Amino acid sequence: MSGNNEYLVEVEHLKQYFPVRAGFGKTIPLKAVDDVSFSIKPGETLGLVGESGCGKTTVGRTLIHLYKPTGGTIKFDGEPVTDKNIHVLRKKMQMVFQDPYSSLNPRMTVGDIIGEPLDVHKLYSTKEERREKILSLMEMVGLNSEHATRYAHEFSGGQRQRIGIARALAVGPKFIVCDEPVSALDVSIQAQVINMFEDLQKKLGVAYLFIAHDLLVVHHISDRIAVMYLGKMMEMADADELIDHPIHPYTESLLSAVPIPDPKTARERRRIVLEGDVPSPLNMPKGCPFRTRCRYASEQCEAECPTLTDRGGGHMVACWNK
Repeated sequence: MSGNNEYLVEVEHLKQYFPVRAGFGKTIPLKAVDDVSFSIKPGETLGLVGESGCGKTTVGRTLIHLYKPTGGTIKFDGEPVTDKNIHVLRKKMQMVFQDPYSSLNPRMTVGDIIGEPLDVHKLYSTKEERREKILSLMEMVGLNSEHATRYAHEFSGGQRQRIGIARALAVGPKFIVCDEPVSALDVSIQAQVINMFEDLQKKLGVAYLFIAHDLLVVHHISDRIAVMYLGKMMEMADADELIDHPIHPYTESLLSAVPIPDPKTARERRRIVLEGDVPSPLNMPKGCPFRTRCRYASEQCEAECPTLTDRGGGHMVACWNK
């Protein structure tokens, strides 16, 4: 591990296809992620947004090899991630899951849930050391030490998510995939958990891939934002730049749907309602996947899929007509 790479995580041309039965013994590929590339610097947060079913969770799971990639390369700290070295790299790459209710074992105490990664990777020499590590992790995420002997079902959603975060931090990772970690939580709790993610990042220097469908949440926590639609990357830029100057028609429509707290501004703003239905990932349109709902679609959009091009200052957009 060289440790002096500019990027901690580098993803190039990532593909994740799932075979789907189509009758008569045939299968057709469902292209959940199709040719996606991005990089994340150490200590940086890349927000990944898009509507349900666009493939953003699949990107996160494929990155840490919960799914084996169909194609493309994933590098971590300059080293390609493969089946052979993933066990070693698991200590450096962790995941916080969307649903704090189903991702925690109901038969284990909180102490054992947080301690499990320590057991798997043998990260302590004595029982006492294990206990101290668990308690310091609990303190780090704002849980009391007396919670260690309780079970997950005794906690609220926000506290359960903290348990999941402590479990992810147990092995001292450099990179965490946060898969919609606040979408199952009450709005009042969301802010607390997001602030905690930010505090942990300042303290530990950990990098995040922060997956969400709520642009306001993503804007708050991210350095850069990437927008996905049907398995493809549509736009990627610095967080403020993307929110203030969206270029891709899909990003524009996503932003127009974000509620604005000021009624005057909200009244003046035009909501861009997309026409048409989302195509099935099993039967994708030729060319640009967004063209069936895009008001700028032209013949070129049907003929070939646009690639991400830099429109200046690292603002990447995949669109022929904007």
